[in-house]
Amino acid sequence: MSFEVLTMGRVGVDVYPLQTGVGLPEVTSFGKYLGGSPTNVAVAAARYGHGAAVITKTGRDPFGDFVRSALADYGVSDRFVGTSGIAPTPVTFCEIFPPDDFPLYFYRLPKAPDLDIRPQELDLDTVRSAEIFWVTGTGLAEEPSRSATLAALEERAKAGVTVFDLDWRPMFWPGEDATAAREYYAEALRDATVAVGNSDECAVATGEREPYAAARALLAAGVELAVVKQGPKGVLAMDRDGTAAEIPPMPVDVVNGLGAGDAFGGALCHGLLSGWDATRTVEFANAAGAIVAGRLACSDAMPTEAEVEEKLRAVSGRTSNEVKSAV
Repeated sequence: MSFEVLTMGRVGVDVYPLQTGVGLPEVTSFGKYLGGSPTNVAVAAARYGHGAAVITKTGRDPFGDFVRSALADYGVSDRFVGTSGIAPTPVTFCEIFPPDDFPLYFYRLPKAPDLDIRPQELDLDTVRSAEIFWVTGTGLAEEPSRSATLAALEERAKAGVTVFDLDWRPMFWPGEDATAAREYYAEALRDATVAVGNSDECAVATGEREPYAAARALLAAGVELAVVKQGPKGVLAMDRDGTAAEIPPMPVDVVNGLGAGDAFGGALCHGLLSGWDATRTVEFANAAGAIVAGRLACSDAMPTEAEVEEKLRAVSGRTSNEVKSAV
């Protein structure tokens, strides 16, 4: 069986406070949601009607059962969700201080099950046949996930669309810094066709932080499309021939900014599968991210195509014909 979108990596349970503007010591009620960036990307892709699956692992615990149940509810296949006995299913808490302060507290020690994915466990036929294969920098943080991620990328060898979400989170790299991580990022970029990251993540991957320099460095590393997210400054997309599109920021009353990047990723997949050009694709993804930033949860908040199109229509000056392009 082949999938339109196959993601690989982090999974867990997000436990988000139902009260905003107060710290965890004062919070008295929480909501429980499916979490993990590549998992949320698969959920977002499924929301647009695409066949999606995620390669990951949970612990042997009730939260692992919750992950599988939630994936089924969202229409995402759990065929490649394994079980590891090394630790419980990860839990992530956050604090919500809109508009731009959302501290995260990851409970993934001593090692998360999703970092226990082994190369010999991969269904390489499914990896090769997926229309879009999505991996993240977190998957490179530790063995055996590092070897499994690189093996999957090498086996795929740029077949279809292969997205590398730079996803730099230093707390997941025990004893290693950005310089050490860059070696593994370079390996991943050689087998990817699309790279997505913010300025900090681009600096880890390439040593370049300025958006245009970072995009050119990502293209030089091997990808065909570089997407540099700039937060309140919008998004820069640059393709192999040097054509760039600057997508302006989308206005939003931020409730919780943590899911915006995953919504962006799922919408990016939708645009690529739909055959849209880079400008239209990234503009659509930017709007999807803004919608989720205005909602509390991540997985539960992923929008439909109709909701994203309505957001684009509601914001004047955001049609694809009016997006600033440059070389």
